[in-house]
Amino acid sequence: MALDEITISKAIVDRFTEKLKDSLSVDVAIVGGGPAGLLAAYHIARKKKKVALFERKLSVGGGMWGGGMMFNEIVVQKEGKRILDELDITSREYQKGYYTADAVETVSSLCAHTCKAGAKIFNLMSVEDVMVREGRVIGLVINWTAVEMAALHVDPLCIQAKYVVDSTGHPTEVVKVIERKVGAHLFTETGKVMGEKSMWSEVAEKATLENTREVYPGVFVAGMAANATFGNHRMGAIFGGMLLSGEKVAKIILEKLK
Repeated sequence: MALDEITISKAIVDRFTEKLKDSLSVDVAIVGGGPAGLLAAYHIARKKKKVALFERKLSVGGGMWGGGMMFNEIVVQKEGKRILDELDITSREYQKGYYTADAVETVSSLCAHTCKAGAKIFNLMSVEDVMVREGRVIGLVINWTAVEMAALHVDPLCIQAKYVVDSTGHPTEVVKVIERKVGAHLFTETGKVMGEKSMWSEVAEKATLENTREVYPGVFVAGMAANATFGNHRMGAIFGGMLLSGEKVAKIILEKLK
């Protein structure tokens, strides 16, 4: 069979347009495709809820790809190992309470499970604003990352969502937009993004779960964005708390969607 370049191009345009149109109104919009965002999308999608995940970079997986300082191995504690086992990701005990896994296998498996569960992942897209009605976020305003990087004057499009998850890591991009543009009082001690503290893995891993919660009506924070929003420590190259945070935020939202 002869291959035709125009047919190839039409196939890409048609299928992508179909996918994007179907994701303009979703149950949950997740911003940030790191481990917390991916696992949240996986758990929500497998319960047959409509999920779209937006990642500004070319690849999803966040900081997990590089392990620690580009040594592409990750560490999880006992609680996090349960999630690796559930996703059939190979891990080995390093010493009691510490387990290692290949970063590439882990991210690849997370991506595959998330897509197969039914979540739609859109890379190279950035969130530049939110839609707020009567004191509640009801959607996102998106644009191509390339438009943002080139500082082009190109108007965005909108995504309607019942709930939004900010899992953008250290930058807390969605929450900062709400703080800056809406002038909102967040559900933090100061009413603002409190910022992350210095590295303290033991405290940060526990705090990640404690801080995985609603920060503004309709908006939840997960992963490192949770600690950065509520003013706690960073955890470094251990990822159990990130995975558990994604699992937790999915459970909270699924309960609300009932």
